[in-house]
Amino acid sequence: MKIGFFNDYRLGIISIDSAGGGSIVDVTDAVADIPRVGPHDLINGVIASWASSRGKLEAAAKAAGVPLGSVTLRAPLPKPGNIVCMAVNYMEDGTRSEPAIINAFHKAPTAVLAPGGTMVLPDVPATVFEGEAELGLVIGKRTANVTQAEAMGHVFGYLNFIDGSARGLTSAGFFAMKSRDTFAPMGPWITTADEIADPQNLKVELWVNGVLKQGFNTNDMGHKIPRCIEWVSSIHTLEPGDVLATGTNHRGLGAFQHGDKVDLQVEGLGKLSINVADALGRTWAQQTRLERTTAGLTPDTAPQLSGKYAKS
Repeated sequence: MKIGFFNDYRLGIISIDSAGGGSIVDVTDAVADIPRVGPHDLINGVIASWASSRGKLEAAAKAAGVPLGSVTLRAPLPKPGNIVCMAVNYMEDGTRSEPAIINAFHKAPTAVLAPGGTMVLPDVPATVFEGEAELGLVIGKRTANVTQAEAMGHVFGYLNFIDGSARGLTSAGFFAMKSRDTFAPMGPWITTADEIADPQNLKVELWVNGVLKQGFNTNDMGHKIPRCIEWVSSIHTLEPGDVLATGTNHRGLGAFQHGDKVDLQVEGLGKLSINVADALGRTWAQQTRLERTTAGLTPDTAPQLSGKYAKS
């Protein structure tokens, strides 16, 4: 099942046809009994009560829908309690001899950006702004101190996730680099776990202005999904509706800048599209890290070419 929000945060079930189009059915009234003060309570409640909610939603989804292109999609998880992002979790196409030490960081819930939204590059002296293509997990039930053998039973579903980064703000740490408003685009909907046969073997592709920049497979993770869940849940409890982003292959990363249109597609999860805006109009070289490394250029991240904070 594909589930998400649209228009004024109505809950919808999405169907995709063979031509790539689709429709969405309003199923909000089917779960009217779930207490809420906002849409985040509704989706978290649906996830937490999935055993009883699923049948109601499936029945409601048999009604006539409207074309997907006629609605405005919202963030499927408007305000997750936790957004946990795995750090340096890929083997980088065999260029790493062993996995990095397992590690992660938090993003603020206010960093969430809806499909079609705009990532805003702030007025800070970052050396470069990047967006990392990632597979995001949606937690389905309270998860504390689970084993790897238990871990996948705690996954409700999956979504596309972009980890926005303001690189070079090292004195301020990961908080200043990662947790800024609009730096956690996700969506366009949640695909429930039963629709993804093997989340550890999914193609991940990110395009900037129609040019493929990142292309890798989730089978390249250094720490596989069950290990990530085991480790994070040994540190703090995860709740229904929390997001665990699983990391990226850094070799295809390149600079984001004003006017960019970014598309992320993890196999089976639809396409997440966002825009990028920078009121300062700064520009960066457009090679990826891999392209710069292959050409013998340093540093491996794209240098700023013009605008405020550019080095002469």
